[in-house]
Amino acid sequence: MSDHGSLQEFLAAAVDAAKKAGQLIREKFYLTKHVVHKGEVDLVTETDKACEDLVFGHLKQRFPSHKFIGEETTAANGAVELTDEPTWIVDPIDGTTNFVHGFPFVCVSIGLTIGKVPTVGVVFNPIIDELFTGIRGQGAYLNEKAIKVSSQDELMKSLLAIEIAATRDKSYIDATTGRINRLLFKARSLRISGSCALSLCDIAYGRIDLFYINGYGGPWDVAAGAVIVTEAGGLVYDPSGTEFDITATRVASSNPLLKEAFVEALAHP
Repeated sequence: MSDHGSLQEFLAAAVDAAKKAGQLIREKFYLTKHVVHKGEVDLVTETDKACEDLVFGHLKQRFPSHKFIGEETTAANGAVELTDEPTWIVDPIDGTTNFVHGFPFVCVSIGLTIGKVPTVGVVFNPIIDELFTGIRGQGAYLNEKAIKVSSQDELMKSLLAIEIAATRDKSYIDATTGRINRLLFKARSLRISGSCALSLCDIAYGRIDLFYINGYGGPWDVAAGAVIVTEAGGLVYDPSGTEFDITATRVASSNPLLKEAFVEALAHP
């Protein structure tokens, strides 16, 4: 099959791949896992690797000239290079620690960048059967129903989600917990789901009003979710308020009404 296609064809292929990987995740979810440590607390399982192989195999068969970046293969071999070529960026299981513990916030995240711009996004949680999709300029959907970010405009009435990087460097932990302590006086409450991709989708759906992480693992954590948020009417940006850089390791997200106050709170918590 030709590796050229429409954005709808790219989305359909990504959805098929996500559902195949999701079936494998669902089958393995309640079984004993073989766990390997990538770091002090960063985990990987045989299911992560099998899902990435499955997703890459499916997409490479359809689009053989496209580039591919995956958490468990490309990243493990060294630095990630993102070019202007159509590039599939895959996290086979975002929320591996949740997967290991049987906590049902896990997903397959598949994003496609074109010209380094996130253009197609698919995030599938097979445990609770939620499929988030988005195409640049064509809207965002949960299980094929259009979704929009919240209309909340007051920081103190907002629900905040964060994620904490896998590092256990004391200075990072102290800075992170210190910021959390101060932000709790400026937002209604706090959630930590253990999945960056799903937290971005929660922004898109309006379940969460504010989200940030400083120190995520790589572009596979945000490539799909960034499309879905923006197509749901939300914003994805650097926590400093500047333009989002998919190759950086920090991101913030909210509806447009909260951005200014959220950036100020992050800068001067």
